[in-house]
Amino acid sequence: MRPHVIFRYAGIVLLFNALFLTLSACISGFKSDTALYPLTYTALIALMFGIFPLIFVPPVTNISNKEGFVIVVSGWITSCVIGAMPYVLWGGEFSLTNAWFESVSGFTTTGSSILTDVEILPAGLLFWRAATHWIGGIGIIVFVLAVLPSSGNIGMVLYRSEASSLSMENFHYRTKKSVQILAVVYVGLTLAHIVALLLCGMNLFDAVTHAFASIATGGFSTKNLSIAHFHSLSVEMVFMAFMLISGIHFGLLFSVSRGKVMDFYKNPILRYYLAAMTTGILLVAVNLHLRSGYDWGHAFRVAGFQVITIGTSTGFATEDSSIWPSFSQLVLIFFTLQGACAGSTSGGIKVDRIIIFWKGFLKRIQIVMHPRAVVMPKINNMSIDQDTIEATTIFIVIYLAIIFISSLLLTFIGVDGLSAFSGSAACMGGVGPGFGTVGSTSNFSHIPTPGKWILSLTMLFGRLEVFGLLLMFMLRRWR
Repeated sequence: MRPHVIFRYAGIVLLFNALFLTLSACISGFKSDTALYPLTYTALIALMFGIFPLIFVPPVTNISNKEGFVIVVSGWITSCVIGAMPYVLWGGEFSLTNAWFESVSGFTTTGSSILTDVEILPAGLLFWRAATHWIGGIGIIVFVLAVLPSSGNIGMVLYRSEASSLSMENFHYRTKKSVQILAVVYVGLTLAHIVALLLCGMNLFDAVTHAFASIATGGFSTKNLSIAHFHSLSVEMVFMAFMLISGIHFGLLFSVSRGKVMDFYKNPILRYYLAAMTTGILLVAVNLHLRSGYDWGHAFRVAGFQVITIGTSTGFATEDSSIWPSFSQLVLIFFTLQGACAGSTSGGIKVDRIIIFWKGFLKRIQIVMHPRAVVMPKINNMSIDQDTIEATTIFIVIYLAIIFISSLLLTFIGVDGLSAFSGSAACMGGVGPGFGTVGSTSNFSHIPTPGKWILSLTMLFGRLEVFGLLLMFMLRRWR
């Protein structure tokens, strides 16, 4: 492995962050707020450390798979480190641990926060906080590849290292074209969301920062009450629509934009995704009406928003779901674990894996009943081989094991069971809020310092889909 190659691409990632830090500093300068110097200093540091490797390290045309994985993971870690610096320099509630937690939560689009008062932050810092969501939403490396010229196998290796094999489905283009499609859909959805929020009466700053968080399925808000602050049904409807769309595979969205509407209707993964959301909303609404006395209109309004925001791993809130009946909370925990579609900005296990696991389960039942039968499960007329089923099962087991270990460690340091489990599941799935003391209207400020580092690692495991980070611990065994 060649360290200088790693440094070169880590430098490019730093330059990309420097661009948004500079934009955040400009907003601070325009608003004359207290974040100007922290953001400016951090932007200069990112620029300096980003440009040196480009000057002193010659470009390469080929990288190995091992180098590709290290570049991707180091890119995420480097971004989280530089992202924490403005928080530390600004001060307030941001100790070193809190700043790291907030930065990791931003870039991994988790949306969990240690802030007890978001609205006290200056505008420049609020914009940077939202920008970390938007940068991390589609993937830092994907953004870098979108603007880099094609060179050798680098793009292919980095793209495969950044994206799971599931997310590459529905892309039948060369790597460079696929990356550009992702970027175009992502930027297009963001602009459309901003315009829709402006039409609902939201000011430009709030529209941009919330659109950044929504399309990235992140959840950071500029308001203490999150989306409940706006008291607007039209605003909530816009958010529900764009969160739901952001949970769909971007390749499928691109196909629809090219006029291939039937791809949308025929896709079994999409049908399951929408059916699961609809069923979840119905179950929660009925439960809230019968057990909590909500009228039907209000029950469907809050159930629709909370199921979609949790089911797409966004994490906004219009109501405190921690006080809902246990049945409704369990439905939300299911969506916390499941997530939305692969190839979207959503976290979680992904509905694709849920379907593959279910197909594998049915295959095993059929083989038990008919030992000599040859069973080949299919999705969208494509056969699912045994290796895919086994890989999916292993992923789900490891995913749940990490949540269990994280929960176990949190309870060991004094966090109550419900908060530990739901917080771990929310951080692993990039959802943000859990239940108990880390509910949708609460925060993670009270979690002990070791717990915040545990949850930060959990977020990175979830964002890098387990194996990306695990492989870093096995570099010496990788031949």
